[in-house]
This record gives sequence, C-alpha cells and structure tokens, in this order.
Amino acid sequence: MKRVLTALVLVPVAVYSVLFSPPQFLVAAVAMFSVLCYREYARITDAWAAPGYAAGLLILIAPLSQAALIVFLTALAALSLTLSSEDLTKGAARAAALVMGVAYIFGSWKTAIQLATDVNSPGLWHLTAGRHWLMFALMVNWIGDTGAYYVGRKFGRHKLAPRISPGKSWEGSVASACTSLIFGVVYVPLAITGTPVWIAALIALVANAAGQLGDLAESALKRGAGVKDSGTMLPGHGGMLDRLDSSLFSIPVVYALVMFMSGFKA
Repeated sequence: MKRVLTALVLVPVAVYSVLFSPPQFLVAAVAMFSVLCYREYARITDAWAAPGYAAGLLILIAPLSQAALIVFLTALAALSLTLSSEDLTKGAARAAALVMGVAYIFGSWKTAIQLATDVNSPGLWHLTAGRHWLMFALMVNWIGDTGAYYVGRKFGRHKLAPRISPGKSWEGSVASACTSLIFGVVYVPLAITGTPVWIAALIALVANAAGQLGDLAESALKRGAGVKDSGTMLPGHGGMLDRLDSSLFSIPVVYALVMFMSGFKA
C-alpha cells in the first residue's frame, strides 16, 4: 500500500514538472532530484559530497559543450582531494566515486534537460516532442518496474542476478520489457505525431533494457556498501536513488537515440 500511495504522489508531480511546467521550474526540479540522488549515492560510496554538488550543479546549467570539461576538472579536483585524505588507502576510491557520481547522476539529468529543450518539433497538447520524450523516458521504466514487481512476486522462479539482487527474476524482467513495450507503442505515436510504431517499440525495448541494467548497477553499489536501500525518503520504495536508478540509465539512452534519429532525418 505504501508503494502505491507514494506513486500516487510522485506521478502527478512528475507529469506537471516534465510536461506543463515553465522551463525554469523543470531545471529547478531536475536540480533538486539530482542533489537528492547524489546525496544518497555519496552516502553509499563514501564519495566526497560537497565538490560533487558543486560540479554537478555547474553541469546542469552549463552549455552541453562544456559539460565534459567540467567532468575533467572534477577529476583533477578529486585527485587533489586525496592529498588531504586521512586514510590514503581510501583516497583513490573516494576520488573515483566522486567523478563517477557526478557523471552518473548529474550527467544523466543533464541529458534530461537537453532532451526537453533540444527537440522542438510539435507534439500532443501543443507541447514540444522533447517534453514527451522525457516523459516517456521516465515512465517507460516506472511502468516496467510495476509489471516486474507484480509478475515477479507471483510467477518469479528463475533468478536474474542472485548475487546482486536476489529478489529479481527472469520472469519479472520479461514482464518489465513487455509492459514497457505496450506503453511505448501506445504513448509515443500518440504524443509525437509521425513516429512509426516500430521505432516506438525499438526505443521502448532499448530504454527498458538500459533501465533494468541501471537498477542492477545501483543494487550492486548497495550490495557492496552493505545497505538494503539508498535511503528512506520514499515509503515503499526506499530512497530517491532507488526510485530513479533505472531512469538514470534510460534517459541518456533515449536522448542519444532521439538525437540520432533527428540527425538521420535531417
């Protein structure tokens, strides 16, 4: 029940922020979710938090062409921080975790902003296609997770990755892909006029696969840190990173595919 109630609160917030809010509000919402995700990530990995927030927020507001430079400078700063580490045996690991977290979390959310703003072709309700693509990139794995959760609980017999996430099954994984596929072939052609059904199906399946990989990657981080959830912010879901781990992989993948298609059409 907690899981359902939390979703009933989160989904309307996500729909308004992504589809209907002013651009400044969308950026502010992305920044907030980025900081919350990085906070939990830093706790799990023992990465330096303060420089990660600073570098990450710069990435969100900087032009896309400058983002890679900021990541590079963050790597230099992280290596410099090892000089002040009390335990030099952990310095390199904390530095690597800092840089990876900035790229993983803030870099992924940067592509969310770019997806919403770079794709200006018309979509449903007089919105840009970019807004709908971002909504799709978020919802495709949330809906897939729901299918995996209920099918996996009832029919799951074959473990997907028992060493990393014992609760996940191949049956749940297939259910996730199928529900994401159904959502994609319905939502995308309807919201983004002119998108062929097969393109919608392909992107839905690739985005779902990326999201499932992202879920497992975050589970591996937690397993290595010896924690069950990244936090307790969302009843029934765990932490913010637990809820958005699949999106952090699917959004960049959808952005890359949409940009590739745009270039191909051009």
